[in-house]
Amino acid sequence: MKKSLLLIFLIANLLRLSAHTVGHGTPLKEWNFTTDAPSIEADFLKSDKNNVWLIDRNHMIKTYPISDFSSEDQKYIKDTTAFIHSLNATQTITEPAFSYLNLALILFGGVLLSFSLIQLFKQKRIVHLSYGCIGAAILLFASCKNNNTNKTSILTTVPENDLTLMRAFFEKFEGVTTHSDDDFLYISSNGLPSHDMMVGITNWQQQVPINQNYTGTNSWAIPLHPKMAENPLSTKTNLLKGAIAVAVNGIPIFNPLNNRGEDTNAIGELDQWGGHCGRADDYHYHLPPLHLQDQVGKGNPIAYAMDGFPVYGEKTKQLDEYLGKLNKDGSYEYHTIKEYPYFIASMRGEVKLDPNTQAPENQVSPQPRTQELRPALKPLRGAKITNFTSLGTNAYELTYILDSKSYVIKYNWDNSDQYTYEFIYPNGTKKIENYKPRK
Repeated sequence: MKKSLLLIFLIANLLRLSAHTVGHGTPLKEWNFTTDAPSIEADFLKSDKNNVWLIDRNHMIKTYPISDFSSEDQKYIKDTTAFIHSLNATQTITEPAFSYLNLALILFGGVLLSFSLIQLFKQKRIVHLSYGCIGAAILLFASCKNNNTNKTSILTTVPENDLTLMRAFFEKFEGVTTHSDDDFLYISSNGLPSHDMMVGITNWQQQVPINQNYTGTNSWAIPLHPKMAENPLSTKTNLLKGAIAVAVNGIPIFNPLNNRGEDTNAIGELDQWGGHCGRADDYHYHLPPLHLQDQVGKGNPIAYAMDGFPVYGEKTKQLDEYLGKLNKDGSYEYHTIKEYPYFIASMRGEVKLDPNTQAPENQVSPQPRTQELRPALKPLRGAKITNFTSLGTNAYELTYILDSKSYVIKYNWDNSDQYTYEFIYPNGTKKIENYKPRK
């Protein structure tokens, strides 16, 4: 009878756990509170010791203290969480203490040592010590070999990413869409954040942010089944090309070091948001975008690394050498610190590298492609970007100061991918340049 009840309970929870396509006709659970707050309809995402995360039919993520829920809902939360943890439990495999070879070596060594001692006692000849030395050496070898094999091997099964939760974080931002297959969550965007850009840069290569085609097969890909790497890749000597994470607003995050191995933040290449443009006029961050914490909510990730592990904001508790921490359920997460390397000191999870790249300028694969629109320009020494403004749909204005004089770049693009740049100089003269992407 007990087994039947347990089976019914597991099936019921599995059905509830599978109902994560919020807003697509799946009935949501009604949650009741002990406070004066009205009941709500939402789907359960996850919980920890103190808080519970729910998602409503509009994909809005809400966090509540577990103590606010009714006793019935608290039991549901604890039972469901325990069931999830049981599926992702850590497996411990202890290797046998003695192999047959080890046992044979120990017996043989013991026999030689015993024979040596007996002969030495009987015949009083020092030559018999040689057998004992050989036997002792064999015993020592077998003992060392046994110590190496008699270790408990901990195999941590990393929980798979919660697809619904990940999609909710990314799709919270306007213009960001997602799709998935069995292996990856794909993030699509135009590569332009909703905040202003470029302001504060003092080391500028004259690039300005334009839209990018991060869609379809050219989307960002985050693994759904992360795995711990046996040899984590240091971001100091690897991955100086391409993104190492994707922010939840659809903007890629590159290594804090540029392709020359310089700290982009320290040398003035980054704006007040921790980003700048690459040679393809592609805007990207080099620092974790901590400002997104206000939009996703405290305790939620601001990005996902290309190995599949989430990236969180600053943490005061002790982090490991990779700037992350391993949780009790086997999951792993990165955190941010104020100084270099800022985040992801090493890529803790497994990643596939682009075979056409070499360290230190190797990159994770798959990786979306960008296309240079304008010729690569050189740094404009002494220039400081002071203003960046949207002039309407697909139109922007950037202002920079050089030798105490103000320069303006106005640019826009239309539906036919015609890009027009207007350069306005301090004396009022103008220059127009037009570009179209190469096919």
